[in-house]
Amino acid sequence: MAIHTFKFYALFIVGCCIMCLESKAQASFNTNGSSNTAIPIAVPFLTISPDARSGAMGDAGVAIAPDANATYWNAAKLPFLQNNSSFSLSYSPWLRKLVSDINLAYLSYANKLDDRNSIGFSIRYFNLGRIDLIDDNLVSQGTYHPNEYSIDGSFARKFGEELSLGLTLRYIHSGLYRGFSSNSPGSNSVNAVATDISLFNNHNTEQFGKDATFGFGVNISNIGTKINYSAQGPQLFLPANLRIGFANTLFLDNINKVTLAIDLNKLLVPTPPIRDSTNKIVRGRNDDRSVVSGIFGSFSDAPGGFKEEFREINYSTGLEYWYDNKFALRAGYFYENPNKGNRSYVTLGLGLVTKNINIDFSYLAASQDKSPLANTLRFSIGYSFGSASEPN
Repeated sequence: MAIHTFKFYALFIVGCCIMCLESKAQASFNTNGSSNTAIPIAVPFLTISPDARSGAMGDAGVAIAPDANATYWNAAKLPFLQNNSSFSLSYSPWLRKLVSDINLAYLSYANKLDDRNSIGFSIRYFNLGRIDLIDDNLVSQGTYHPNEYSIDGSFARKFGEELSLGLTLRYIHSGLYRGFSSNSPGSNSVNAVATDISLFNNHNTEQFGKDATFGFGVNISNIGTKINYSAQGPQLFLPANLRIGFANTLFLDNINKVTLAIDLNKLLVPTPPIRDSTNKIVRGRNDDRSVVSGIFGSFSDAPGGFKEEFREINYSTGLEYWYDNKFALRAGYFYENPNKGNRSYVTLGLGLVTKNINIDFSYLAASQDKSPLANTLRFSIGYSFGSASEPN
């Protein structure tokens, strides 16, 4: 790896997960693909949609029919699984416009204990490739493979026939700094714990004279401890997030069905205030506060008032068509305000089911000049066993 590429990575690490792209425009990006206008958070890899199904639907997933990936989107969906057990493995080459060896892998498993109780487990692994280390004299110091991962365990219970609640516990490890202690005193790998609280309601109804289902989901995720990457650096909030979604499925006939899904997301972390040259706050609120205060205050602390708070909401819309529960076409759109991360892209994808195996693929189309996420691919393969069911 060339020296200038190593400097690129070093800026990424020392800058607390900010990746700097050295170009004529001098742009910078978080590891989830958002620009440096986004609200600062720790471990942004937790906000990357891991699976190809929702990845093809504009990253909408909190209220769509459940599958093994529900542990990420909304654990409360687990009791509504059609099969007794299922697992899924997803893989995505990530930010390939910037660096060739970054990738995200996600393994998830779901199991119905009985008609009302279900559990789920998942592992997310984010590999940032290989870094060739050099000192100030340009002498090689070996290589390093920074990475981050999380391990989740979920439990969900159905209350009645339409409502369920879920709880997820998460362990997070970030190994970005190991090997840089000589240049960044006190910096090292960090760990954190977090929890998700979720709700799902699935209602069978009739629309336009045809059978339909209407799903509503809420997931408050990554409520947990702050992360301090170095003794001298600030404590960063985990990407606590409120996700609210709707999904409407219309059964056109015995073999054709269409789902329209909409998700709304808002980070539950403080918005940085505006400060003057003396570091005095002139607009907004102090963002150095507790996790609880940060979550509740995130609805009213933006320096620009309600108008800016509204800009902090991003939108995911997705469309899914199934033919005979064997072949799926998907499309979606994701929008994030330019002043709050500036991610905007169209997604497309396919799904195929043969016996108990499902294979999904998604493609992300974004501006080649402005977005590091352009041409991102995701692949998922899953297997279900237990009682026979329709694919999700």
